[in-house]
This record gives sequence, C-alpha cells and structure tokens, in this order.
Amino acid sequence: MLRNHLEDFFASLQAKNASPHTVTNYKIDLREFSGFAKDRPLKEIDYLFIRKFLAFLTEKKYSKSSIARKLSCLRSFFKFLVREEVVENNPSAGLATPKREKKLPHFLEVQEIERLLDSIEGDAFASRRDRAILETLYSSGIRVSELVGLNFSEADFLGGVLRIRGKGKKERLVPLGKKAQEALEAYLEKKPSGKGVSSDAVFLNRRGTRLTDRSVRRILLKYARKIGLGKEIFPHMLRHSFATHLLDRGADLRSVQELLGHESLSTTQIYTHVTTKRLKEVYDAAHPRA
Repeated sequence: MLRNHLEDFFASLQAKNASPHTVTNYKIDLREFSGFAKDRPLKEIDYLFIRKFLAFLTEKKYSKSSIARKLSCLRSFFKFLVREEVVENNPSAGLATPKREKKLPHFLEVQEIERLLDSIEGDAFASRRDRAILETLYSSGIRVSELVGLNFSEADFLGGVLRIRGKGKKERLVPLGKKAQEALEAYLEKKPSGKGVSSDAVFLNRRGTRLTDRSVRRILLKYARKIGLGKEIFPHMLRHSFATHLLDRGADLRSVQELLGHESLSTTQIYTHVTTKRLKEVYDAAHPRA
C-alpha cells in the first residue's frame, strides 16, 4: 500500500535538505492522495487512477496552482518509488500540468516601504534586528526562507553581497544596498553570543536560536499595523516590491531574473504586467484623449 512508503519518502526529502515548507506541503498532499487511494495496492495506481484524483480535486474547487503542486508532488513520490524499485513505472509522468492562473503580484509602493522601515524605532536588540530583517528583504529580494536560513559563512557584509542557496539548491549572489548594510552592522553589534546561542545563523530570536518564517511574518505585521497600512501584507510582498521597483526604474528583465533566482524568464515577466498596468493608469489619467 502507498502509505507504507510515505515515511521513507519524507526521510529522503530531508536527506536532500528540502525546505521545511516543501516537506510540510508534500506531507499534506500525499496524505490526501493516500486517503483517496485507501487500501488500493500500488500496482493498481495507474495513469487513469491519478487522472481520477485530479478530477476529484477539480470537483472540490481546488485552484489550478494547488492541483499543479499536488501533481508535482505525486511525480516526485513515484519517481522515488521507481528509484527504490518498489514500482516499475511512474504513472504520473505523462500527465499534463494544469496551466496556472497568472495573478498579478501584490507589492508596496515606495512610499509605503519607506514608512514601514522608518517606523522601526529604538536601539534595543529586537528593534535593530527587525530593521535589519526588513531592510535585507527589500534590498536583496530574497525569499523569507532564504533569509532565515542565512548563515555567516554565506554573507559578506563588508562587500555587501549574500550567497543564497535557493530552490533546487541553486546558488546565486545578490547585492545588498547601503541602508541594508548599515542596518545589518547595527544589528550585529547587539547580536547575543555565548552558550546556547547559534554561532552560524545570522538572524536570531531572543533565545539565541534561528528565527522561523512565521516569526518574520509576525515582525512584518507588527510594523504594518503600527503605520496603519490598511492592506493585507506578507513577507513575499517585499520580494514583489523589490522586483517591481527595479523594473519601474529601468532595470532589465534578465538582471531581475538573476537577482530573484528564477529559473525561467517567464516567471519574472509577471512583473512587467504590473509595470505596464501602472503606465497605462498614468496614461489614462494624464492624456486628454485617453
């Protein structure tokens, strides 16, 4: 049965240093598929059965992006089973991935970013750390998972460069702006040290251990409420803002692709829709015959 092999698969993901977010999502997706398959033997899970599962998800009103993620998970799982010689073929290999809806990314205006960063006041450890976190996210465009996973061995603070290990363990170099460098230097002066304190992690909580994605989200929400931002906000919006503001100011698409660590240029092109939309709004508002 399928469920007999789940723990081995999850262990293989952790051995490959898959992100905790990926492992959590795969656990949710595979346990859902396992519930759908019930006690069906693995040899009876074929191409048609997986198509039935995808049809079931469609009936349940799952979004195309969620269905695409679950299919990707099944491909990885059955690829693992083929490698382990549990099954002969990957029944999900020939299935087409549903086309994902292209949603325009949510971002903050430059003035909103400035208000957010200026709201972090005080000289205490938490204030300096919070300022360094938000400045680094906006300055570099890195993902929050990349930020909390950042180690001192991967950071050249004097040179203003971070070596980021992104999705698929691909490394890229990203620059840090002057404001982010200053905020990081100020934070490092207050960073705790001693017994029980993580020596490698850059960003720590009050207990001296590595911050989590959730902690960064709470930090961001705290300052968004402080300035009365009046819109839903999440850490990835700083990455969206980074890319949008660069393109607004003339950065070329290939450079932004490299900075974001996108494998495909088409992923980065979503930000051109944002900037084009804004140009059209300006045109419609300003042109007398628009």
